[in-house]
Amino acid sequence: MSAWVLITGGSRGIGAATALRCAQAGWDVAINYAQDGAAAQALAARVRGLGRRALTVQADVADEPQVAAMFECLDAEGGRLAGLVNNAGIVAPAARLEAMSPERWRRLFDVNVIGTLLCCQQAAQRMSTARGGLGGAIVNLSSRAAEFGSAGIYVDYAATKGAIDTLTKGLARELITEGIRVNGVRPGIIETDIHANSGMDASGAAATIPIQRLGRPEEIAEAIAWLLSDAASYTVGAMVDVAGGR
Repeated sequence: MSAWVLITGGSRGIGAATALRCAQAGWDVAINYAQDGAAAQALAARVRGLGRRALTVQADVADEPQVAAMFECLDAEGGRLAGLVNNAGIVAPAARLEAMSPERWRRLFDVNVIGTLLCCQQAAQRMSTARGGLGGAIVNLSSRAAEFGSAGIYVDYAATKGAIDTLTKGLARELITEGIRVNGVRPGIIETDIHANSGMDASGAAATIPIQRLGRPEEIAEAIAWLLSDAASYTVGAMVDVAGGR
């Protein structure tokens, strides 16, 4: 039976690199996207070029009905869901707390935290051996910001990632007896457009990183693919830092 991995926010950046790495590892790949359908379709074509099935599904992970419909769409494709990568996340323009609005906070927590919870819930219902599933693996994308706090830049984003760390550790213990391994990856500063979206130029940050450069999406994808694989069979509730020593 073929095994699917669903990658949220999978059309660009770390998500896209993870989709390709998972395809290389033998996974069929479901690519969730919020807006950029063209990028998702182009990525799906590359996955198929690697000999794997690919599915693109548009959904706002913060919206419960859309998340449920996304998983039902995957069900209809046949095969089983064996992997989930909660990669979808947003950041708002750099600001101090005093300048932030409650609307900004709600949207960040809706996407970054509630979205992850909703997807974990749907995946667990399908993977759990207590429900007739065959087990699986979940990888949640956190950030080194969860520990540093991102003072003066986006403490609200950092707070959402702190919540992801706690969720990952707790859910790992809750689900491991049902055949589901839950782990997390905490990237450092990576060459993606998330920083540009916050109005920041991350290129100057290389000097502050012990390895003296920004990370590449492919380097994060390697850690995710490992955590999804049987090679990580004894790894439960871990937070893997991929941050160049930062």
